[in-house]
Amino acid sequence: MMSTQKNSLAEREKSGAALSSVVAAVGLTSFKIVVGVMTGSLGILAEAAHSGLDLVAALVTFLAVRLSGKPPDVEHPYGHGKIENLSALFETVLLLVTCIWIIYEAVQRLFFHPVAVELSVWSFIVMATSIGVDITRSKILYKAARKYKSQALEADALHFSTDVWSSSVVILGLLCVGISQWFKGVEWLENADAVAALAVAVIVVYVSIQLGMRTVEGLLDTAPKDMARQIKVEVEAIEGVSDCHNIRIRHSGPHLFVDVHILVDGHLSLLEAHALTERVEDKIKALSFDVDVTVHPEPRPDSRPELEV
Repeated sequence: MMSTQKNSLAEREKSGAALSSVVAAVGLTSFKIVVGVMTGSLGILAEAAHSGLDLVAALVTFLAVRLSGKPPDVEHPYGHGKIENLSALFETVLLLVTCIWIIYEAVQRLFFHPVAVELSVWSFIVMATSIGVDITRSKILYKAARKYKSQALEADALHFSTDVWSSSVVILGLLCVGISQWFKGVEWLENADAVAALAVAVIVVYVSIQLGMRTVEGLLDTAPKDMARQIKVEVEAIEGVSDCHNIRIRHSGPHLFVDVHILVDGHLSLLEAHALTERVEDKIKALSFDVDVTVHPEPRPDSRPELEV
């Protein structure tokens, strides 16, 4: 009963964090589109496109968090946690699509079709607002991601924390455009907006690579680094366990599944062997927040009865 209540609370908190990201993305996307169209700033329009994909990603993350919380069933004995990994992969693809569009438009403006950018106080207001919102929602998402080890929420948090830097680059580009219009001899700075857009694309590419690597590792069931060694050391320190081997670890969203084989005295009764496996389970569970452990006891070679020939 207590476990069910904790899981329910976890799902509510994760869903709440994801939903707050959706609401923020709707507001920012709308604000940036209006100001970008009014001023003709590619930097702001690039950020608007980025925020639009943020909205889609946030919606996917929200749905993924809701669906991944479904309990295991006959067809999904390890639960539905992989949905979070698929969500992160989808977000990676969206980020790469954003990069392609931004780079194409920036190159067009730099070398083929220059566009005059109209500076406005709204340009700076929308980007400053974006930075404030992104800082707030990334903190909320990071907190929930760390608390419940959610890859989908962590992907969103990483995404929005880098948005702070990309928005800052856009503001710098607009300031350079303003300088080129206010002072003589620095007209070359009028291309700073397109250069800033390219810088945004570079940031997004970096984030995409990071998210992509983490997502692929999750989908390929890559075990957490050094965890198998740590499990072996901790389990073999338990009195009655001679050896811990065949350690298998896999992630399913925020959940971790561990299978281990241990060598024990073959003369133990069933109750004694069961009590020993429970101590092993408790030791492994102490290493991780949410882990499902399966222990397979085997008799030590020196305690096996010799077969008569």
